[in-house]
Amino acid sequence: MPAARAVCAAGPQLYRRRRPERTLLYRLVQRHLSTWLAASRERDPDGIAVPAHIERELRGYLACGILAHGFARARCAGCGHDFLVAFSCKGRGVSPSCTTRRMAETATGPMAVGSPCTLAC
Repeated sequence: MPAARAVCAAGPQLYRRRRPERTLLYRLVQRHLSTWLAASRERDPDGIAVPAHIERELRGYLACGILAHGFARARCAGCGHDFLVAFSCKGRGVSPSCTTRRMAETATGPMAVGSPCTLAC
């Protein structure tokens, strides 16, 4: 076990949670989504100008990666580091993180993936 600790301590930096709430895209969607949806409904005589799947995708993006919307607690077996991993939306359109991960998984095919700390430690 001491060898594993040495590898973790000497390896690259530990897992750092991405912070989508700090990005410009997140702030724009958060600030303007409700207004845009309301204006779209007013313009449409049926009141459904924005398809439900688009609204669901945008609202899912606002919850993606935010600890307040759910997380898992993990521990690196090698160094004992505790960390929180926020749940993702697993969306296909708006979330840059989820879209990129899905694209990478599709390109490489099915393969075993370790925990975030295992990849970093």
